[in-house]
Amino acid sequence: MSHSRRTDLVLLLVAVVWGSSYLSAQTATSALPVLLVLLARYALSALACLGVVVFPGRGPRRWTREELRAGLPLGLTQAAVLVVETYGVAHTSAANAGLIISLTIVLTPLLDRTGHRGGLPPVFYAAAGVCVLAVGLLMAGNGFHAPRLGDLLMLGAAVIRACHVALVGRLTAGRAIRPLHLTTVQTLVGTVLFLPLAAHDLPALAHADPATWTQLLYLALFCSVFAFLAQTWAVQRTSASRASLLLGTEPIWAAAAGVALGGEHLTALTGLGAVMMITGTYWGQSVERAHRATAPSRTEVQPKLTEEDTRCPPSTPTTRTTPTTV
Repeated sequence: MSHSRRTDLVLLLVAVVWGSSYLSAQTATSALPVLLVLLARYALSALACLGVVVFPGRGPRRWTREELRAGLPLGLTQAAVLVVETYGVAHTSAANAGLIISLTIVLTPLLDRTGHRGGLPPVFYAAAGVCVLAVGLLMAGNGFHAPRLGDLLMLGAAVIRACHVALVGRLTAGRAIRPLHLTTVQTLVGTVLFLPLAAHDLPALAHADPATWTQLLYLALFCSVFAFLAQTWAVQRTSASRASLLLGTEPIWAAAAGVALGGEHLTALTGLGAVMMITGTYWGQSVERAHRATAPSRTEVQPKLTEEDTRCPPSTPTTRTTPTTV
């Protein structure tokens, strides 16, 4: 398997795990307060990450300055995604949550300015448009309705997640950052944030049944530790735009989890939407891969000094404009 395909497979596994997370989060929040669920998810994730970091034979255990500088803001943005997303899924259906969050695939390329000069070709946005139409068909299969509070919260989560994915690429690309150490910082930041907010509800965890604890462990170990590590590892080896396209298959897996575990039924429209989502995802992926292979890198686009320039430097300093990043 090629390096590129291996990276794609990891991102696809993240999409599968996140697609199943909405049903788990909905089940957990029906038994426990939202903030307590988030605290348990982050605390369990932090303990798991710290256990791996201090495991003998894994090399240096100390965090570098770059890992801390990236981990603190990414921990804040990831916590913002999860708090809005978890409140959203608590006030809408798991299927709708998975569908609306997939709009991240359209928003991320608008924010992604790393890697190359200029924007993506128009055909990329055509592929993203196919994915948007697919979301509409998937929603139509379950019946249109006026936006609810949960739907609006999931829309906000899609915007924040797009910012987070783009920020991961900007803060980690080309830097010696270890995904495990970065993920540990993120989980510790989330634990510190939610501990004072949910401390008064901690006794409820002692009375949670085994099914609820199973959902919490799944959210922590798979939907947080594995997904955060895999996303960081993959985005370091590809682009935020390409990553968002593969992660955009998430609603397919959310629908599959609903059919297999939630007793939902697929209609002709939802089936067509699933096919369009997969088609649009891989179409956009191929366009973005070709663009990265042919577009000049930012570091390559630098004016070259002529022989005359090297012999006779100008008497007054020249100014050079560099492209700004967002």
